[in-house]
Parts: sequence; structure tokens; C-alpha cells
Amino acid sequence: MKKIYLDNAATTKVDPRVVRAMEPYFSKIYGNPSSVHQFGRESKAAIDKSRQVIAHFLGCDEREVIFTSGATEANNLALRGVTKGVKAQIGKRGHVITSQIEHHCILCTVDVLEEIGYGVTRLAPDKYGQVRLEDIRKAIKPDTILVSIMAANNEIGTIQPVKEIGEIIVKERKRRAGSRGLPIYFHTDAVQAIDSQNINVKKLNIDLLTLSGHKIHGPKGIGALYIKRGVPMKPIVYGGGHERGLRAGTENVPAIVGLAKAISIVQKEAKTYNKKMVKLRDRLIKGIGKISDVHLVGHPTKRIPKVASFVFANVEGEAIVIALDIKGIAASTGSACASRKLESSHVLTACGISTELVHGSLRLSLSKYTTREEIDRVLKILPKIVKKLREIAPD
Repeated sequence: MKKIYLDNAATTKVDPRVVRAMEPYFSKIYGNPSSVHQFGRESKAAIDKSRQVIAHFLGCDEREVIFTSGATEANNLALRGVTKGVKAQIGKRGHVITSQIEHHCILCTVDVLEEIGYGVTRLAPDKYGQVRLEDIRKAIKPDTILVSIMAANNEIGTIQPVKEIGEIIVKERKRRAGSRGLPIYFHTDAVQAIDSQNINVKKLNIDLLTLSGHKIHGPKGIGALYIKRGVPMKPIVYGGGHERGLRAGTENVPAIVGLAKAISIVQKEAKTYNKKMVKLRDRLIKGIGKISDVHLVGHPTKRIPKVASFVFANVEGEAIVIALDIKGIAASTGSACASRKLESSHVLTACGISTELVHGSLRLSLSKYTTREEIDRVLKILPKIVKKLREIAPD
């Protein structure tokens, strides 16, 4: 039985070209990049080249790119680093704005900030999972120092109005400049959007941006944070002077090279494979829409190519995922019980979906390797699974 992988929003298969690019840095070019001898200089050169590739992709200066162990660390550094940096400048804690549908590493970090005295506003999205611009404007206070809104949601695929949010922050910054008010910065977690949206940090007025390797067919355990020059930052991991003193620890050279290679492939090929994914995603949405009592979750058009998310009435999403797995199809459920937690999906709940429907959620996420034959097989198998589960479900 050929297996089908439709959980690409969780992680992706590493592109063979990425693997080949990484291989020399495990056993041939293995020096510590902080060492001054040739072995170290070769590793340092690989990091420098990789940083240039990513900076060119983002439209920024290479000195504005910091490598991390992944998106979780990058998001922590963005929020905790900036708030600490601003506090060092102004001598007091400020106010942070985020949304209720951010990744847990954002939400948990703002919880910690709130515990130590920062003000926090968590904006509710509309029913499609999109943050309202007017809500952001209203939420900004005189002491707001940071707004963190993801570029696209990992669970429902909805794209956020990043450009417009950036414009709001720039306008507020200019207004404050005249009265010598507090600084204000804009961070976006672009992990799910980096391979499908035109992300130019200068044009979008982004001050900090997070990306990750394993969501774009790169390796796990590597991420990066763009930090606009002039943004006050303090480290959250202490040690040596690595990464401009902002991220202590010997750099993961093979993974950094792999991330850069994955980014270069995205830059060259994403336009082509995203067109293919959109067609397959829409075919999937249309086919699943024929099942009774099923609803598409997220914005109907403003969504990334890879994600299709649904809620089914009168059936458990976890049961669907298990049944699909038995058939060789990997999927995921928006219900957090699939993550061995008891609470419902915070994303779907924030979108106003009832608890009963939340537990009937299913996320199917595609990649550039997904085929029409795979989609058609899912459309053949899934209706039968839902029908059977509903038949055996208790009244």
C-alpha cells in the first residue's frame, strides 16, 4: 500500500537537493565556525554565504539575519528580546498586542511577559480566522511597544493582512516621533507563509520576522529571525558572542546550509509548484464539500496553497485521522486532543466554532510532492470513513 503524506503544515520531506548540500558539512567541512584555523574559516564561510542567500530572499541586509534552533526559539527571541531591549531603553515595561490564533510558542511567551508585568492584548479574529485591522488600531495604547501577528495560520491556512498591519505600525511610529513617544515594532511569524507569499521585509514594513527550515523542505532544528537594524534586542540565551551576541551556541552549520538551500529552491521554484498545489487543494476542498455536514474552515480565498481545514458534524476528528492512517494516509486534526491534550483547538475556538464541531476537525496539508492521484485516493476513501464513523457513533 502506497502511503500518502498530507501533514505538511506539521513538517515536510527534506528535498534531496537540500540533503546533498548539507552532506559535506557533517564529515568534510566540520570545523567550529568560531575557530580561526582553516577548518573553522571554511565553516564560517558557509554560514556567511547562507546568511546572504536568506537576506537576499527577504530583501534585507545580511547582518539583520540571526540563525536559531528553529521557529520556537526565533519567536521567543523576537518577543522576549525586544521587550527586554525596549525596557533597557525606557526603564519600564510596555504593552504587547498579539492574536488569539498564534502558534503556542507566541501565546506561551506573551503569557510569561504578562506574568512579569507587561500589558497584553490578545485580539480575536473574525469567523475566517483573520485579524481585523480596526481591532489593531483600537488596541494600540500609548505604551504599546510590540505587535506580533502571524503571516498565515498553520491550522486553517488563513493569510493575515501583513502589509496593512505594517502600515498601521509605521503611521503610529511617525505619530509618536513628533511627541517623543515610546518605540513600537511589528513582528510576524512567517513560518507557514514564507514559501507562498511575497515576503519583502522592507516593502511590508516588518521589523522582525521568523522563518523555519522544516516547513519548506529543509531540515528540522534550524530557523532564522530577521531583526531590522536599530531594533533594540537583548539575548535570551547566554554564552559566547555568536550571532552578533544575540544567540549563544556553536552554529549548526549543516542545518544552516540546508536552510539556505531550501530558501534558494523556494525562490526559484515556488511560483510553479504553488500553482499546482492550489489546483490540488481546491480539488480536495470541492470533493470533501460533497460530504454531508462538513464545513470548510478559514478564509475561502485568502489562504495559503498547502492547507485545507474542515470540521465534520457528528464525528471525532481524531477518529478520522486514525482511520486514514490505517489506510496509509497521514493527516492531522485541529482538535488538540490529537496532541494528547484535553482542551479544544484554540484556533478553531477563537474563530467561533462550537466545541462539538471543533472536535470534528481535520486538516489536510499538501506539498510540492503531492499528486492528483493521491488527492483522488483521499476523496475516494474519506467519505466512506466519515459514513462508517457516523454510523457507529453514539446518539
